[in-house]
Amino acid sequence: MQTRTLGSTGPTVSAVGLGAMGMSGAYGQADRGESIATVRAALDAGVTLVDTGDFYGMGHNELLLSEALRGRDRDSYLLSVKFGQQVGPGMKFAGQDSRPDSVRNFLNYSLTRLGVDHVDIYRPARLDRSVPVEDTIGAIKDMIDAGYVRYVGLSEVDAETVRRAHAVHPIADLQIEYSLLSRAVEAEVLPTLRELGIGLTAYGVLGRGLLSGNWVPGRADDPRNHAPRFAAENGAHNLALAEALRRVADAKGCTVAQLAIAWVAAQDPSIVPLVGARTRQRLAEALPALAVTLSAADLDEIEAAVPKGAARGDRYPAAFMASLGVGN
Repeated sequence: MQTRTLGSTGPTVSAVGLGAMGMSGAYGQADRGESIATVRAALDAGVTLVDTGDFYGMGHNELLLSEALRGRDRDSYLLSVKFGQQVGPGMKFAGQDSRPDSVRNFLNYSLTRLGVDHVDIYRPARLDRSVPVEDTIGAIKDMIDAGYVRYVGLSEVDAETVRRAHAVHPIADLQIEYSLLSRAVEAEVLPTLRELGIGLTAYGVLGRGLLSGNWVPGRADDPRNHAPRFAAENGAHNLALAEALRRVADAKGCTVAQLAIAWVAAQDPSIVPLVGARTRQRLAEALPALAVTLSAADLDEIEAAVPKGAARGDRYPAAFMASLGVGN
């Protein structure tokens, strides 16, 4: 397994990470046994970075990971945990709570559910606009000093917030959506990360299935139906972009999904793509992306097939877009 270092102060991790959100109902029902087997298969393949959130399945995901990781050497994997997203009954999102007292409380719940004595990277899931980010990062720093956290991360914030947070404590990485269909980070955020020596863990690298061929329009129980990017006309347009990539992928001897993952990884050596595989089959399809090398000519062909800004539709519903530091 290839490795990468998250920025100048972050940990060294596998060149691809495992995103566990889909194992807790984010894209419909998942098989618990298969999810656990997938986590274990990822670790056996050399994946060391596992990403979760305390609100994924309202604690379900952390309990699932606790079972999947049981018996593993704690130093053989790194847990990245997001906190603070408030969710009411019926999975109604209700803002972010990043108050210092809440940080400590959320961390204690996560440590208990995960069955570990520390979290490797701890990050607020979104910016809490009612709390200075300096206060939130200061609370995480206190938990680092106490031995319960190793590194500070951020998620879905703008360049200014990155700078403010980094001034309180070195930030290991920013987790944010980045793919051929979502490139807003390239304007200000990515240059800021490079300047400050901060890594990036990229989620949504397959456009939530648009670039992997795993999204099929019309499935009634699919939560993606609520995202404008998957609406009828937009969805058809975005699927056509994936088809445009197929010619490049065929020439490289890889799948469109592998090409899309390789493209993200090729943008900077401090970027680690997160693969949201929830089955061993999907994991096995994704990992060969690490062997795909892209030349300048390949990158030009990919750009021609899917130009920046070519995707149609917001990546989240309008109400949720307002909580993001950058757009599409």
